[in-house]
Amino acid sequence: MGTTRAGQLVEPGRMAFVEAPVEPLRDGDLLVRSRYASICGSDLHIVNHGVETEPDQWVPGYPGHEGVGEVAESRAAGFAPGDQVLVVPQVPEARCFAEYQRVRATSVVKLEAPLAPIEQLLMAQQLGTVVYAARQHPWDVAGRTVAVIGQGSAGLFWTWSVKRAGAARVIVADRSPSRLAASAGFGADTMVDARTADLTEAVMDLTSGEGADVVVEAVGRRETLLQSIRLCRLGGQLCWFGLPDTNDVVPIDFRVFFRRKLTAFSTYGAQNEPGLVSFRVALQHIRRGEIDVRPLLSHVVPVEEIDHAFRLADTCENGVLKVSISF
Repeated sequence: MGTTRAGQLVEPGRMAFVEAPVEPLRDGDLLVRSRYASICGSDLHIVNHGVETEPDQWVPGYPGHEGVGEVAESRAAGFAPGDQVLVVPQVPEARCFAEYQRVRATSVVKLEAPLAPIEQLLMAQQLGTVVYAARQHPWDVAGRTVAVIGQGSAGLFWTWSVKRAGAARVIVADRSPSRLAASAGFGADTMVDARTADLTEAVMDLTSGEGADVVVEAVGRRETLLQSIRLCRLGGQLCWFGLPDTNDVVPIDFRVFFRRKLTAFSTYGAQNEPGLVSFRVALQHIRRGEIDVRPLLSHVVPVEEIDHAFRLADTCENGVLKVSISF
């Protein structure tokens, strides 16, 4: 079936450009010619920190799970060559960093006309995971104060989501000046530079010592997962959205959690949702212009430079909001 250009995890902390055989199709499979893929924060944790991965999973294209492209060959009903699709595989089967990827038809959403630019529709994967989490645990945030830790793509989408749901004040934090600058366009009211300010003190100052009603941790770092508890008011709610950056146990201060009577949840699994409904909702938000995802297309790097793309995504240098791969 020929070869494909791809990025491949070859050792911890290093992606390499390779040319590899295209995987043969099975019944129910599609062969998708990728146009773009994006690097997710969880990809960085897998590649750089070895989170939930083993070398036998390191096939060409892994662990990319945010992709758009067109069907090149179909072994599944309802799809034909030329169909444009959003690709949302589960990570163990993910191959979005390959130009030609084998994917189950149940892991794609056909893109119906009229289309927004396809690179913008790529952002529906990450947005869809936020939509899914919010639908699994609906909050009444109207008139309330919400703190969002991290303003990568997931954090920015959470900022947009809670503001759209009526949050009176959205406090965001990040270590990247470019991400903080972009957050105002997604609904942030107050931006805290975590390099120079203590986030806990800032939230307490802004809430007269009470804390935020709702806190979303969208980074997945040990220190921010622990810190999130101290940002909540008595009876507040927590969403731990970020995949932790370690396989080790992440401690929490349960005494504070207990005394503040907090409620916390974490969820994932939009890729398993029947009908991939949350991804379809995300596509509609983008198509209707309800959210402007163009700022997130800040850096697009060819697949031949995928190791550089991962380093760029990890350091957030040069104004990076999100790094995407082109084919």
